[in-house]
Amino acid sequence: MNTEDRIVGLIKLGQYLMSLDTEEINDMCQLAFNENKWFEPSNIKEALQGIRDEFLNENALRQWAGQYNIETTQSKVGLVLAGNIPAVGWHDIQCTFVAGHKALIKYSEKDKVIIPFLIKTLNKLAPSSIDYFEEVERLNDFDAVIATGSDNTARYFESYFAKYPHIIRKNRNAVGVLFGDETPETLHLLGKDIFTFFGLGCRNVSKIYVPQNYNFIPLLEALHEYNGLVHNNKYKNNFDYNIALFLLNKITYQNNGSVIIREDERLTSRIASIHYEYYIDIEHLHDLLNQKRDLIQCIVSNRPIEGFDVFEMGKAQQPRLSDYADGVDTMAFLTSIQL
Repeated sequence: MNTEDRIVGLIKLGQYLMSLDTEEINDMCQLAFNENKWFEPSNIKEALQGIRDEFLNENALRQWAGQYNIETTQSKVGLVLAGNIPAVGWHDIQCTFVAGHKALIKYSEKDKVIIPFLIKTLNKLAPSSIDYFEEVERLNDFDAVIATGSDNTARYFESYFAKYPHIIRKNRNAVGVLFGDETPETLHLLGKDIFTFFGLGCRNVSKIYVPQNYNFIPLLEALHEYNGLVHNNKYKNNFDYNIALFLLNKITYQNNGSVIIREDERLTSRIASIHYEYYIDIEHLHDLLNQKRDLIQCIVSNRPIEGFDVFEMGKAQQPRLSDYADGVDTMAFLTSIQL
């Protein structure tokens, strides 16, 4: 397949996903949910919709691919995929495919249904694409690697893959910046950034920065509208456990029945909770964000923040093709691989 053939195949996949309520997709969603109770069918379909609208949109796809010098020489690229949210590894797979390489895919145990379904569908729509994907249990005989994991596994990856061209991703989180003048509608949109996929993604807001003397009541009221999350047993168990833990350790917190908020400098928060930190003024806010720059995946706010790329509230989980994880241009890496 040449580059045009691969792009056309992806466009066809996007067209296939125009309806997300087919029997085939519903069966896949149920199977994935049976394997991982975090992957509720509605969340899977939201992930598929994002892939369809942002990654498989013909105009966006062609414009994005056209920025790179894509050669025809095929390399073998090992992909160690995460599985924290539905189909989170698809972007790496799509980049590898468009770049013309063969993907050796090590799936996460948490997500072994959705991406294989997408690849199988792509193979039906563009039969020649079957040669570009191989599922593996262990990476062998590869030319480059992209591996995503925790801070602990990243240290292992850095050592194991040191002699190969590689991208190694660690833990990152999204943050929100509030100024105290947000409307209830804006705060409700922030809830999407916090709660989509139960807050398990690296683009989910796990911490907010707020001005001194911030009034949390409007925020808690807006976020209470997401209290349907507690109907998921895994989320509810984490919510109840965290309240018990905070009470036992005499940690001050607030909650609204769907999320716990507590003051904490760390970016990473426990499931069903978010951290907050006060800033004094804009200069202080810049200092706080710069201190954590290498740990922040993205920032959401209703205002621009000088020196940082900012997403509108409600848009954190709608990345574009060029919104590369950890700010590392995956396509530039893949198109520079030399055998």
